[in-house]
Amino acid sequence: MAGLTYFHNKPGPEVRIPIDAGIAGHVATTGELVNIKDAYHHPLFYKGVDQDTGFKTKNILCFPICDETGVIGVAELCNKEQGTHFTKYDEEMALAFSSYCGLAIMHSLMYKRVADAQYRSKLSNELMMYHMKVPDDDVENISNNIVPDTYLIHAEFTRFEFNPRRIPIPDSARAVFSMFKSLGLIHRWRIPEEILARFILMVKRGYRDPPYHNWSHAFSVSHFCYLIINNTNILNNNMISELEGLGLLVACLCHDVDHRGTNNSFQISSNSVLAALYSSEGSVMERHHFAQSMCILNTEGCNILENLTKQEYTQCLDLMRDNILATDIAHHLRILPELNDMAANGGYNPGLPHHRSLLSSLIMTASDLSDQTKDWKNSKQIAQLVYTEFFTQGDLEKAMGNRPAESMDRERAFIPTLQIQFLDYIAIPVFRVLAELFPVANQPFHSVSRTKRHWTRAGEILKDRAMPGDCMTIFQDSSLDEISLE
Repeated sequence: MAGLTYFHNKPGPEVRIPIDAGIAGHVATTGELVNIKDAYHHPLFYKGVDQDTGFKTKNILCFPICDETGVIGVAELCNKEQGTHFTKYDEEMALAFSSYCGLAIMHSLMYKRVADAQYRSKLSNELMMYHMKVPDDDVENISNNIVPDTYLIHAEFTRFEFNPRRIPIPDSARAVFSMFKSLGLIHRWRIPEEILARFILMVKRGYRDPPYHNWSHAFSVSHFCYLIINNTNILNNNMISELEGLGLLVACLCHDVDHRGTNNSFQISSNSVLAALYSSEGSVMERHHFAQSMCILNTEGCNILENLTKQEYTQCLDLMRDNILATDIAHHLRILPELNDMAANGGYNPGLPHHRSLLSSLIMTASDLSDQTKDWKNSKQIAQLVYTEFFTQGDLEKAMGNRPAESMDRERAFIPTLQIQFLDYIAIPVFRVLAELFPVANQPFHSVSRTKRHWTRAGEILKDRAMPGDCMTIFQDSSLDEISLE
């Protein structure tokens, strides 16, 4: 406080005095209550206020108002009406009143800070959506033209072997639209085609451009989800509900929106804004992806769920949230024993809600890892993107003075070994369970097992060459491809 302000009930300007002057100044600087029986004979009394206001001060009870940081104000009572001065009881009442004042002011300031943060967030969202705005011509190019059936996009579009990254990026949004159409989701949920087109394009714009966690990855994940639903026929056989089918495909599309190329542990160790928002709940990035998905859904002209009933709408949002959170590998590892039990003990039972939840999580994880189920060339290209992203994070961690995990340290990583460990402990168990539950989906399991053999052979070759420390150069070594494929 630079000074003290006096307020009174008579019209006129406020009266200001220095913070170290008078009785109020003494209380403000010491934080002590003062009870004065005769004001004009007290050495601290400042007569200037009476002179300015015409008020005659007889006795004074002055006390501080505090919060956890110290004195934030001073209250002063003058001229007790009944009695010659303020009593001990008055002092106790004043201190009790002071406590309530301190709490009220603290809560008021806290409310203002929260309100200000909400306003800033609203402005930031408005700014983000302005820059993410999708041109109407792009929307019309999808919604007003005949979207081809999936088999017309590519003859092998519905085969597990097909690599969706072969589809040019400019054509990918139309391909996503065709997947919604092929599964009957547009008709079933009465999704206006213009809104679906704008939603897909907004999600596409919501992805940043890190080496791996970008729109191409989201498109690949969505395509594999489509393959599972389409090829296993789980939707038509009522093994999942139509609402669950919608929640799965939308979640796959949105599951990494606004990914920054760094993982959950980095967010926490770097004390990022995202960690401040979500670290207490776990799955920092996944919660952010869901929040950004909600932001897009709530943008004008993008709500593909607008024709759902209130109950369906709430259920679909819950499904989207749970599905996106399921892409956290930590979540997958926690439920892996249950997935194995489900596959070993009679298989999937759609009548059990827990089985339905497990299946959705399995589909999300399998879709998220689906790049590993394509041919060796694609697997190697994807590994290059992944480790480019990993090593960039590792460099940031080193700059922060931290020691990155081996998989993110370009000086320690031996990529073939890391890939084999990843396949053994994460990818292969996922696709093994998927194949056990749905034999029609055994091709991805065989493919990922074959990929492991390629990495094993590649590692042996590099070790024979005495190049165990070699990292990214292996991706430019065409002879390694030729030898490992023999």
